[in-house]
Amino acid sequence: QVQLVESGGGSVQPGGSLRLSCARSTGIFSAYVTGWYRQVPGKQRELVARIFSSGVIDYADSVKGRFTISRDIAKRTVYLQMNSLKPEDTAIYLCNVEIVATRQSYWGQGTQVTVSS
Repeated sequence: QVQLVESGGGSVQPGGSLRLSCARSTGIFSAYVTGWYRQVPGKQRELVARIFSSGVIDYADSVKGRFTISRDIAKRTVYLQMNSLKPEDTAIYLCNVEIVATRQSYWGQGTQVTVSS
């Protein structure tokens, strides 16, 4: 069973930065993808950024140039560096791991990010 623990959320002013972390409890020995999603009440969950086990990365258009996803393989941790934050980035940010072959999907508990002056 894969367990994910997010950390690093908080409250910042517009233009500020935060770095989120997603620590995975166990190794995965097949292709997988780690994604950061965000959820606003009343809206559909949105994919923000993802990194495949191969190293391929992609971003939502709304965060390109501001957010950077990265990983520390030894620590089994994926990071989301968020710069130039805007009020519309306010959401609960959730980490997800999906095993490509089986489509098994695991979610963390989420961390709140609030951008407000």
